Formats: sequence, structure tokens, C-alpha cells
Amino acid sequence: MSDNALSNLIDVAAGRTPADLLLTNSNIVNVMSHEIVRGSLAIYGDRIVGIGDYKATRTVDLAGRYLCPGLIDAHVHIESSMLNVPEFARVVASRGTTTVVADPHEFANVMGIEGIRKVLSWVDRVPIELYVTLSSCVPASPLESAGAVLTADDLRSLVDHPRVLGLAEMMNYPGVIAGDADVLKKIAMIQHGVVDGHAPFLSGRELTAYAAAGIMSDHECVTAAEAREKLRRGLYVMIREGSQTRNLESLLPAVTPETADRFMFCTDDKDVRHLLEEGQIDHMIRKAIARVLDPILAVRLGTQSAARYFGLRQMGAVLPGYYADLAIVDDLKSFRVVQTYHRGRLVAEDGRFVVECEQRGSPGTGSNTIKARPLTVGDFAIAAAKSGSGSGAPKIHVMQVNENRIDTERSVEPAMVEGKLFFADSARDIAKIVVIERHRASGEIGRGFVKGFGLRSGAIASTVAHDAHNIIVVGMSDGDMFCAVQRLIELQEGLIVAEGGRVVAEVPLTIAGLVSDGKADDVAGQLRTLCEAARGLGCTLDQPFMALSFLSLSVIGKLKVTNKGLIDVEQFKVIPLTAPSS
Repeated sequence: MSDNALSNLIDVAAGRTPADLLLTNSNIVNVMSHEIVRGSLAIYGDRIVGIGDYKATRTVDLAGRYLCPGLIDAHVHIESSMLNVPEFARVVASRGTTTVVADPHEFANVMGIEGIRKVLSWVDRVPIELYVTLSSCVPASPLESAGAVLTADDLRSLVDHPRVLGLAEMMNYPGVIAGDADVLKKIAMIQHGVVDGHAPFLSGRELTAYAAAGIMSDHECVTAAEAREKLRRGLYVMIREGSQTRNLESLLPAVTPETADRFMFCTDDKDVRHLLEEGQIDHMIRKAIARVLDPILAVRLGTQSAARYFGLRQMGAVLPGYYADLAIVDDLKSFRVVQTYHRGRLVAEDGRFVVECEQRGSPGTGSNTIKARPLTVGDFAIAAAKSGSGSGAPKIHVMQVNENRIDTERSVEPAMVEGKLFFADSARDIAKIVVIERHRASGEIGRGFVKGFGLRSGAIASTVAHDAHNIIVVGMSDGDMFCAVQRLIELQEGLIVAEGGRVVAEVPLTIAGLVSDGKADDVAGQLRTLCEAARGLGCTLDQPFMALSFLSLSVIGKLKVTNKGLIDVEQFKVIPLTAPSS
């Protein structure tokens, strides 16, 4: 702020000159003093100047509504919304969000450093505050093949960008603990920002080593006990409530007035349907209050806690000198956002976006990203093999998908064998899963079996497969799996449901095979139709494509499948599909 602008602001705050806008008759939620104050809020330019009776050029009566700081999402992958950057901003702004901290590692895994640069190119073109943390693990592990490999030297060129707040989730916690040189270079290059963590179930000495390396936060806690242990090691805890992973209820017991400043809210991965139907951080605040968290604490977790963690001065509170980023709600119980102000300007009202905003665009060309070699139905066959020892029917390792979680369980099951091939078995809910490398046409294909989808027939396939985003397909027949993947290759992106040798539903994802360039309502409608088609195949999962997208993420769970094969995540290595007989 220039000297002249600061002088003008002080004149308005002192009552010597009128404010630009006065929001009267409001209940102001003060997350610093932990109280609600009845009064008026004066705004000059993009700043709050004071609370009380001020003269103003324009006055708006809030009719007793509650005036909260603009909401902040502490960790989000915009790509998981399946919306481009400006359309995502439009949707979340209508739900009271004025700031997001994005990790663009999905774009980075497909397009490399250019994917991060292109997201940063939108920061001055959207009506919210868009910040970025640099994607630390591209690819997530050496057990999958992404479209790029980002080293510390690659990332260093963006460290000093004014909208870069630090290093994004360090998923390679084994590399941190083992002292991997490139991993440590990435951490060490962050001198003034944050270093976010990603350490599911990490405990004891390993957690201590992870924290000692400079990791500052974690968003993978699933129990209050896990959250408390990470608090004891000095980590901040991001409470996550996305589409597939919903941890708020289980973590709330760890939130107290004494620990609240160490917790913040994030959505991580949330698709457009849930953004429209539930909301974003407003949904988390509403749910936390319903679960009897003190309303002001709930608002603090969705605002000031994140602002303080990221060093976003003059954000996250309704105070003199702070930016006029505001979420106005009917009441603190329903927490229905009726107006959103960004830097003193009304941008959304009653769920509608009310300012001009470029609605379409992409983070880069991101087209024609599938370079898989030609496939045949035979590529989806799995050759039968004897168990590692003993006799009798072969046994296989089977991955178990969990509803509303991204980790997996494992079991050993008798294989369904016909001739010289292993087959899916609908009677036992065992489907095939195949992952095909799509960035370099290497011909690498990983194969396995998965329980939990409930499919009776057909196949579902996607180019969204965290984090390397190779082609992933689950199905009951080789023919339908082949049909679905062939359509993906023809489209060069998207989500597919196939049955009986034909495509029955699809959603094109024209940007990097990850997001659509369409309007939110249209994309949400396409996704609903797609999920209905999956349910028509017998699928019992509420979010089949979100669940599918995490089955190749080789850094969380017990078993995963990548283009390298079946991955034992706990041993961090490729293992045979067949299991030793007991």
C-alpha cells in the first residue's frame, strides 16, 4: 500500500472522510476476541477500516445477518473438481470462499512445471485469492510413471513467486525419513514458506524424524488419536472433508479451545457435484457446528487458522486494516452464505456469481495427452500362475476399496481360473483392475484384482488416476474393459462406462485428461448420468470414479496397482499377483 493510500485509509478509519461502503445492522464474528459484536462495518477500497457508526458513500443493511471472514481452503487440488480454474473460482466464491491454497500436482504430473506455471497465470484473473504450493512429489513415487519428473532444481524457479506459499504435501515420507538427497533439497530450498506433509498413519520415531526434517502439517489424519500424536510433534493438522475422504467427524474430538489454532479446514479432493450440492469450507463449518463445535471456533478453523499458518497477514479476520474478504450468512447454525465480498466488492449473492469473470479457459493446451500404444483385448487378460508354494487352487492378492477413504485393505483369495487365465468373479465381488501407461507409449501395463465395487458386468475407466494419471479401468470382462479404454484413447481424455461392448456414458475431460472446459452445472449433470450408469452395472460405491482414481496412488493404503504392476505399499515394492499357499 502506498503512503498516500495508507494516509487515506487512516482518514476514513478516524472518521475524517467517508467510507466507500457501510454494512449496517450485522452480527460481526470476531475470531480474534472470540465474540460476536452487533454493529456496522466500514470498508474503504479493498480494506476494512472500522466497526461502528461511519459516514459512507453507500450503505447496505444486512438485516441482522452474520458477517464472517472470507473462507479459506488450506489445501485443495482444483483438478479434482473437474472444473477449469475460473469456473472453480466462480463456484467456490458463491459458497463464501475468498482464498484457496492449491497444489496443482495433477496438472504437474501430466504437463510438468508448465502445469504449475499456467495455474499461477490465473491469479490476477479470478475473483478470489489464488495461492499455490509447489508440487513436491512428481511422480508420487518411483513405482509409477508420470508425464514429468520435477526435481528441486525444476521447482526452484518458482520459489520466489509472490503467490507461492511453500512446498506442497511431501508424500514421499519414506524418502524424508531415509534422507533421500533430492527430497531433502526440496525441503531445504523453502526458506520463508511452509512445508506441507502427507503422512498417513505415520507414528513413533518415524513421525519424529519426519517432523524434525521441517515438515509442518498433515492432512491425512483419520482418527483423533493420530491427530493428537501429530500435534505433539509440532505439526498443524488440516481436517479434510472431500468427496472420497471425510475425516471431520472423527477428528473433531481433538479440537479444543487450546488446540484450535493448530487445526484448519481443507477439502483436498472434491468434485463439482459435491461443491454444488454441499458446498466447500462452508459445508465443513456447518457440519462442525452441527457436531457441537463452538460456532466461533468452527469459523476460525475455516478462516484465521489457515491465514496464520500460511503467513497471510491481514487476512482471515474481520478487523481494521484487514482485507475486506467477507462471507455473510443467515445464521451460524444453517451457515447459508447469502453474500460474498472479495476485496470490498460483492462477487456472489444467493448462490449466484454476480461479477464479470472469464468463465472458460485452461491451465495450458493440455490436449492429446494420451500416447498409449495400440491395444488388443488380449492386453486385459491375466495369465494364470501357480501360487508361490504349496498345491491346490492358485491364490491371489486382492485389493479392497474403502468407501469414503483413499487407503485400501488387502486379502488373499482363491483365484477364478478358466484354462490358463485368471478371471473376475462377480459372485465374490472381485473385479479386474488394469493400469496402462499413457504418457510415453511405453507399453507398460499393471494388472490386478479389486473388491468393493459391486460390479455385476461392464467396466468403468478414467484418465484421472492419482497421481501419475495413467489410464485406469476396473471391469468384469476383458471386452468391456477394452471397449472403455479404446474410447478414452479416441477422446484423448475422460471418464467412461461401458457394457456389452459399447459405451453407455462418458464425460469428456478436455484439459490434460483431468478437467472439463464446461460450465459447472453441465459437468455436474454429466457426472450424475455417469454414476447412474455405473450403478446400472451393479456398482455399490457412492463415488465410483473418485474411488477408482485413487487405486493407483502408490503412497497410501496396503495394495495399489500402477503401470509397474501390483504394489505392496507397506513394503514399497512391486509384488507378484499370486500369493503363497498357506
